[in-house]
Amino acid sequence: MTEADPAKTPALRLQGVRKNYGQVVAVAGVDLVVDEGEFFTLLGPSGSGKTTLLRLIAGFERPDAGRIELGGRDVTSVPPHLRDTNTVFQDYALFPHMSVADNIGYGLRVKGVAKPARERRVQRALQMVRLEGLGLRRPNQLSGGQRQRVALARAVVNEPEVLLLDEPLGALDLKLRQEMQIELKQIQKDVGITFVYVTHDQEEALTMSDRLAVLANGQIEQIGSPVDVYERPATEFVAGFIGISNVLTRDGVRFVVRPEKIRMLAEGEEADPGMTVELGRVEEVIYVGMNTRYVVHLDRGEQLVAVRQNMDALGDAQKFEGRPVRLAWTPDHTFVLE
Repeated sequence: MTEADPAKTPALRLQGVRKNYGQVVAVAGVDLVVDEGEFFTLLGPSGSGKTTLLRLIAGFERPDAGRIELGGRDVTSVPPHLRDTNTVFQDYALFPHMSVADNIGYGLRVKGVAKPARERRVQRALQMVRLEGLGLRRPNQLSGGQRQRVALARAVVNEPEVLLLDEPLGALDLKLRQEMQIELKQIQKDVGITFVYVTHDQEEALTMSDRLAVLANGQIEQIGSPVDVYERPATEFVAGFIGISNVLTRDGVRFVVRPEKIRMLAEGEEADPGMTVELGRVEEVIYVGMNTRYVVHLDRGEQLVAVRQNMDALGDAQKFEGRPVRLAWTPDHTFVLE
C-alpha cells in the first residue's frame, strides 16, 4: 500500500490543517489521507508537529484553520468524546483501583453496553492481547508490557473508526519494544482498525507501517511506504533522519547513497561495468554488532560511511583503519535530492 485509494471514503482526511501556539507554527497546513484499515505512522523528531497533529485528530486541540474528516464526516469542531476515535498513550493511563477486565470494559460500560455483551467483548480483547486469565489482576500486578497490552485492549474493544497511538512503546526496554512492535502490527491486522501511530523511532516506523509520513517543522516532507521512504528519500532531511545516509555532490547535483549499498573493493578486484568508483582512506572503523561501519575520507574531499556485515572477527575489520580503499556503487542505488 503506497498511496491512499481515491475511490474509497478514507478513514481520515486532513485538508490544510494548521495550528499555531503564539508565534510558533506547530502544524503548517497539512494535507493527509489515511485509508480504512491502514497502519499509518507519523514520524519525526521532537518539535516536528507529529503529536500536535495527533491531538488535533483526537479533538484535544482545535485547529486554527483546515478541515478534519473521520469516515467522511467533518469533525473539525466536534469534541473528543463524540469522535469515533480512541487514543493509547505512553503512560497507559489505566485506573489503578480497577481490575484489568474492568479497565478494558470501562468504555463499553460508559456507552451502556449490557453486561453479558460487555464481558464477552472484554474476554475476546484479553485473548487478542494474550492476557487470558489475568482479568482479575490490578494494573500494579502487571509488567510494563502487560500494562501496555491492557491499554491497547481497552482502546480496541470500543471498535473506533481510527485508533490513535502516541509513542505507546516508548517506556518499554528495547527487547520488549521490538517484540511489541511485531505483536501490535499483528493485532492491527487481526482487528482491521485503522491505526495512526506517532513515533520518533525510525526503525519502529519502518517495521510496523503500511505507509508513513515524515514530518519536520510542522510540515510533511514525504509520504510513502517504508521501502519508498528509505530507498528513495525525497529530501535531504528525510535521507538524514531515516537511517544513515551519505549526501554527496557531483557536478552541482546533490544525491544520496546508503552505506549498505556501497561495496568495498578487495585489492585487485574490478568494479562491475557502470559502477561509480571512488578512492579514499579509512579514517575510523566502528563495530556495531551485526555490522561494521567504515568512515572513509574520499580523495576528492568528501566523507562517507560504508557498512559491511560482520562475517569475520572485529580484528580483521580493524586492519582497514588508515588504509586506502576503493568504494563502488551502482547508479540505481543513488537518488537525487530535491
